[in-house]
Amino acid sequence: MSAITPDPDLRLTNSFSELDAHQKTILSDDFGMGAPLLWLSERFDLDRIVDGQYFVEHLAPRLGATQQRTAKRGPNKTPDFVARDTTGVWHVIECKGTQSGSGYSARQLGDVGPPPSGGIAQKRSIIFPHGHTGQRLVSGLQIGVPNGAPSRLTIIDPAPEDPFRINDSDMALADDAATRCVVSKVLRQSGFETAAETMASPHDDVFFKARRASKDFSGEIYETKLRDERAREELGRRERTVQFAENYVGRERHFMLPRPVVVDEKQVHRVVLRQGIQKDAVDEMQSNPSIEGLLSESDISWASGLGRSMSKSGKGFASMTIGDIFRSEIIMESS
Repeated sequence: MSAITPDPDLRLTNSFSELDAHQKTILSDDFGMGAPLLWLSERFDLDRIVDGQYFVEHLAPRLGATQQRTAKRGPNKTPDFVARDTTGVWHVIECKGTQSGSGYSARQLGDVGPPPSGGIAQKRSIIFPHGHTGQRLVSGLQIGVPNGAPSRLTIIDPAPEDPFRINDSDMALADDAATRCVVSKVLRQSGFETAAETMASPHDDVFFKARRASKDFSGEIYETKLRDERAREELGRRERTVQFAENYVGRERHFMLPRPVVVDEKQVHRVVLRQGIQKDAVDEMQSNPSIEGLLSESDISWASGLGRSMSKSGKGFASMTIGDIFRSEIIMESS
């Protein structure tokens, strides 16, 4: 919070704008992902946002999608996010952020080429089967600094593709994988680490097929059962959890700020952060943490609670919800 000035636009304070290059890169990356995802979530009605690396490693084989080459940097780096909107169309999102001005931001966004460069090249590293492709977006956030230009968010789609048609079985696999990824993230944010790991791990024939010939396969099955038991125990423990907003269960953290910051012309000394999952969903997950096969073919009801990501704010308060299954609150206190 000390990084942002009280100005109405997004702008860094003097002390944070003068950090060394490594620390500034970390800050730019965080802001460069958070701001565009917030903007895109509300305008594209996104209801599933999946980490690109997770998609490639766990989901792509089930969807028939392939990646040309895997790299941590350069044109074949996995895009930051793959997201599904409420109509079932999927989008690829690459995020960039910088404090080094509009020229550097433009270079981060890249060019269609040939050869393509920057974020434009990176968003092409995943090839989808017919009918799966929506927008392929590259976002660039130029973060304002003192006595400089204001912050500017640029989102481009320089090479749109024609829509294709896919079959229902592929859509079911995509939806299942996306749901597991989203629910795993909210479980982790709410303090249920083991349950999050269990939910994110695939439990289907595709996952086990390549491992059945391995001499370690029986041990893998045993470890999966042990993890399920630990997840049930974790979800059932409530002494370390809090209940808030009537029916959300999770964790609460209190942070004393090293120095007060000004928010809405008010000095803030302490921050309270709450993150939780709908209580009924936690109870249902406890009975079956991993769920073998497709979620859509199981008898679970908590998946219907997933929906659009929404953010709201007021005087000294902000909240973020994912449908009605997850809720996060931040409360800024003056004393």
